[in-house]
Amino acid sequence: MAIVNRQVAERAFLQPLYEDPYFPDHVLDKGRAILLRLCERIEAERPSDLAALYVLTEAATEEFNRLEAEFEAAGSEIETVAREEIGEDFWFVATAYGFTDADPEKLISARDW
Repeated sequence: MAIVNRQVAERAFLQPLYEDPYFPDHVLDKGRAILLRLCERIEAERPSDLAALYVLTEAATEEFNRLEAEFEAAGSEIETVAREEIGEDFWFVATAYGFTDADPEKLISARDW
C-alpha cells in the first residue's frame, strides 16, 4: 500500500541514525519498515481517537522491542540517541495524521528499550 499522506511519504525515518555507523543499516531498514507499516495501518484503519491510535502505536512499539535483539546481535542497541529518534518519529507520525494532542510517551509506552 502506498502512503497517501504527503508529509509521511517524504519523511526520511530514522535518518540521523543512518548517519551514525554505530547503528547498522540493515536493522534500521527494519525499523523504518515498522514505521511505514504503522502509517499504512493508520491510513487503512483511520483511528477515530487517541485511544485507537495508541493501540496501533503499541503494536509498532512491540515490533521495535523485538528488533532490539537484532541491534544487539549487530553490536548495537536502542540506547538514548536511538530511543529519542524513534520516539520523535512516532510523534511525527501522530501529528502528521492530525493527532497533535497525542502524548509522546504514550505513543511508545510499550517500549522496553
